[in-house]
Amino acid sequence: MKPIAFFLASLALSLGSSATALHAAEPVGVQKISVVTQDYPRPLAVTVWYPSSGDGQPAAPGSDKVFQPSSANTGATVREGRFPLILMSHGSGSRAEGMAWIGVELAKAGYIVAAPNHPGTTSGDSTPAATPKIWERAQDMSVLITALSTNKRWQSSIDQNRVGILGFSLGGSTALELAGARPDLDGFIRYCDEHPPGALDCSWFRGGRGYADGAFVKVEPFDMREIDRKLFEQSNHDPRITAVVAVDPGLGTLMKPESVAKVEVPVTVINLGSKGKVPLAVEAEQLSKDLPRATFHRVENSDHYSFLPVCQPGAAAFLRSLGEDDPICEETARPRGKIHEELSRLIVAAFEHDLKRGN
Repeated sequence: MKPIAFFLASLALSLGSSATALHAAEPVGVQKISVVTQDYPRPLAVTVWYPSSGDGQPAAPGSDKVFQPSSANTGATVREGRFPLILMSHGSGSRAEGMAWIGVELAKAGYIVAAPNHPGTTSGDSTPAATPKIWERAQDMSVLITALSTNKRWQSSIDQNRVGILGFSLGGSTALELAGARPDLDGFIRYCDEHPPGALDCSWFRGGRGYADGAFVKVEPFDMREIDRKLFEQSNHDPRITAVVAVDPGLGTLMKPESVAKVEVPVTVINLGSKGKVPLAVEAEQLSKDLPRATFHRVENSDHYSFLPVCQPGAAAFLRSLGEDDPICEETARPRGKIHEELSRLIVAAFEHDLKRGN
């Protein structure tokens, strides 16, 4: 849940990043859309990747000094047919474009993939007070399903009976909440009280810093006791979600057990890192045992940052020169591209089994 790489908003993030293509021959289109309604107070900037007819123009690569671009065509027509819909929810302090590498792979595999930038927890627009409001993120996703299902451009291409969600870190919490799990506020307060100031996620609340309009701002340290308990612990279950993949889900160990036991949809849980090396904040093996229909995978020799896009040569040194102390581009024992290949296989296989074939 720790916010990462806020300054990337000013580095012209590209529409994607590279992983070795699993479905290289399948053309992918990409489009930016906005979801703005009178009934919902949070305008959503959304990126959609989709199976295309092979037309359109390659997306401009941009000038990203950190992440490598990948290929997807803008202005492409949607391939004929109906496709399952997969929503993607990014981690705290990241953004939809940071998940483009897996969005492209899922589109190649025959899915329409939609990812919003969650206001208040997106790169360049993030504060400690907004971070634990996971109910707002869940509502973003429910609003997005409705918007796509009623939009003339997308409704004829989406199989509304097959809707899944892929979430990373805080996005994994979002996915679990949409499946019916509910967080325990007392458990989270206890977790932050009992763990050292440098612990993943809690240090953000104590830090007295935030980001607005792409710039650093000073804010008061945030006390989780100020959270509205009713909103924090409410059910955000959306019965339209029929399959979940949660990668390093934040708060995974702090969901109310009775709610976890009632999750009916299949959930694939993935931890990044060898056993004993995954931060407690996102350790999810026990969660997978508590979920009625869960499959657990551990990606060895990786870490929490391995889910981010493949980095440009020299990006790690560039980040250090800017004072970034998170290991965003530091390599683990395996190249990030190889880790992405494994993740792509696991994620695509999970949705093929749980979403395309039905559950």
